[in-house]
Amino acid sequence: MSANSRLTIAAHALTWIGLYQRRGHEVATSEQIATSINTNPVVVRRMLGELRKAGLAVSRRGAGAGWMLARDLAAITLLDVYRAIETGPVFALHRATPDPECVVGRGIGPAMTAVYDDVEAALCRELAKTTLEDVLRDVLKAA
Repeated sequence: MSANSRLTIAAHALTWIGLYQRRGHEVATSEQIATSINTNPVVVRRMLGELRKAGLAVSRRGAGAGWMLARDLAAITLLDVYRAIETGPVFALHRATPDPECVVGRGIGPAMTAVYDDVEAALCRELAKTTLEDVLRDVLKAA
């Protein structure tokens, strides 16, 4: 099973736009952002579309088209980004109902749900502690 990189890509795109705007540019194109991420601009446009729906990015069409932040980096947490792009739970139960006649089959759902709920709550708490301003600060420190 491979790890999900959607949060990293979304945070990368928004942080890049924020830095680009601070350097005096009004809008960033998906091609420019995709170059930094090393992915296809279509991937960036789809991701930014989700972020736009969540109120984290805005787009401009026509002459001077591109993407801008809807809020300052300091007002966007990793939890905001996570909620914008991840629609389901971190972990899921079986796709098919386990055997209700089996003691494990009958009890695994409630047992695992309790653990998963705690994991999801901890994840959200941690993501809420970090803003994209924090991410940019750490990126610039490492440069």
